[in-house]
Amino acid sequence: MSDAKAESVVALAGRRLDRPGTTPPRFPATQVPAVREKIADLLLRERAVALVASAACGADIIGLEQAERLGLRRRIVLPFPPAQFRDRSVADCPGDWVSAFDRLVTAAATVGDLVVLEEPLVHSRPFAAANAAIVRESKHLASALSSGACHRLVAIIVWEGQGRQGGDATEGFRALAAEMDFDVRTVLTLERRS
Repeated sequence: MSDAKAESVVALAGRRLDRPGTTPPRFPATQVPAVREKIADLLLRERAVALVASAACGADIIGLEQAERLGLRRRIVLPFPPAQFRDRSVADCPGDWVSAFDRLVTAAATVGDLVVLEEPLVHSRPFAAANAAIVRESKHLASALSSGACHRLVAIIVWEGQGRQGGDATEGFRALAAEMDFDVRTVLTLERRS
């Protein structure tokens, strides 16, 4: 059983922001303020000292910005070089996510906390490879930060609560984190209707 008072290293993954007309909706832009608040609350409640995530528009950048605001260490894992990732997973989203991406990636690179996967590791499933690396990097960071103190491993899954048919990187991340004994927390991107 985890020590509830111990600080944590948090791994985060989740949905990108929906493009206009996405059906069914997974993460509408109207939910960004609520998701931002829920992630910040979880980071505080879990006594996070570091966050490991990718940097796509939506869940990743929101989590990284909240960690930045709280003064936490931020390690970013990308399956491609930053310019390629920006074009593929940031610039195509509605809103100005590119400036946040550039700022966060530059800050992480400056302190040695930017991890860009090597091409052979990425193969045909780049986002699954990045999610596996987020889990590995979180475990590594928790071990490296432990100077006699035990750091819990927490995974935050930011999504609507169910996987897509035919494969879902977020569901894969949730399953992997649970398998690796992370305490799994969920932030919903859609309000539950009763």
